[in-house]
Amino acid sequence: MKVKNQTAVSSKYILIILIVICGLLLCIERFADGGGPLRIVANYTVIPMQKGISYVGRYMSDLSDNFQTLEEMKKNNEELQSRVDELTIDNTRLRQEQYELERLRELFKLDENYSDYEKIGAHVIANNGTNWFNDFTIDKGSNDGVQVDSNVLAGSGLVGIVTEVGPDYARVRSIIDDSSNISAMVLSTSDTCIVRGDLQLAVDGKLRFEKLANNDNEIEVGEQVVTSHVSNRFVQGLFIGYISEIEVDSNNLTRSGYITPAVDFSNIQEVLVITTTKQDMIDAEESGE
Repeated sequence: MKVKNQTAVSSKYILIILIVICGLLLCIERFADGGGPLRIVANYTVIPMQKGISYVGRYMSDLSDNFQTLEEMKKNNEELQSRVDELTIDNTRLRQEQYELERLRELFKLDENYSDYEKIGAHVIANNGTNWFNDFTIDKGSNDGVQVDSNVLAGSGLVGIVTEVGPDYARVRSIIDDSSNISAMVLSTSDTCIVRGDLQLAVDGKLRFEKLANNDNEIEVGEQVVTSHVSNRFVQGLFIGYISEIEVDSNNLTRSGYITPAVDFSNIQEVLVITTTKQDMIDAEESGE
């Protein structure tokens, strides 16, 4: 019974305390211009929570917008990269076509320079595996009128001679090959000489000439050298190159030196093949045609 009484007394005290607190809150509310105690409590509890929730909401919204923007940028970048790749391919194709057009223009000029000879164009399809086109294969053969000993042109002049022919291909030995030798002449004086191939010299952009008569004809650097009329395999007048060095030999009877070739033998892609050989011309002259 004693414990029960103590609990009842405690409950009364708690009730009285709550009544006092409520009264105080009412008074505070009255003197706070009607703001009320709940508003005061809200100012310190609910409002900060609302601000936090609002901040988190804005943050999540911004994060979502940023993520969406990032996805759009990624998509745009992929589209732009695809477009750049297409333009790069188109630009490469145009450059290739431009280079090919320039080479074909050179061949066209070459064709006009040697309009007296029948010719056919061909593409180089293989070489001997080195950086120099001293022995290479073209995509035209006997079906196209190409013969053994057909002379081959490119760039600004003579490339070489056909050594082997198939129905749809032919092999060409260029004038820089070690086994090549050409009966040539200086264009301005018609003095003859021999031009010999040398791959070691070709690396330096040179051809060797020798057995040029040491006569009264003055020959200087820059003179043009062409195939001779006495050559048994090359037609007359094909441009070989320019004299770059000349000196009198020790026998004092002949002169020799070096020629800068008219063709870049490190890069040959298209050629012109003269389908009429020197022997054909000799035979035609003998037969009176």
